[in-house]
Amino acid sequence: MKNLKFLYRVTSGKGFILFESFDKLLVWQRAHSLVLKIYEVTNSFPKEEIWGLTSQIRRAAVSVPSNIVEGKARGSRKDFKRFLLIARGSLEEVKYQSLLAKELKYMNEEQYEEITVMIEDVGRLLGGMIRKVG
Repeated sequence: MKNLKFLYRVTSGKGFILFESFDKLLVWQRAHSLVLKIYEVTNSFPKEEIWGLTSQIRRAAVSVPSNIVEGKARGSRKDFKRFLLIARGSLEEVKYQSLLAKELKYMNEEQYEEITVMIEDVGRLLGGMIRKVG
């Protein structure tokens, strides 16, 4: 986890202050890349899925980096960890919804494998961040 770019400083034992912008966090960067890939792949989903699986997988994907940003902005370890856990839950939703999309033949095997690798990467980084925040 040495390339985990989680930067914080402890202040008077009362919490911490994040002093880097959210877009400097490697976990956020990778989660954002996952969102962009999900949008790219879902552009070819059937039009009847626009309010179904397309919307659901996009919202779940967007939730991952959004919760990282919101948790970071809260300014306490407890809140940050809570939002990181929510992000991890959303990531699991994306994982299942990707499998469903593949089995429904809305995405091909290559797209599914690429997304799965990205999900695993974000998951590892989130796990490291959650452990770091404690």
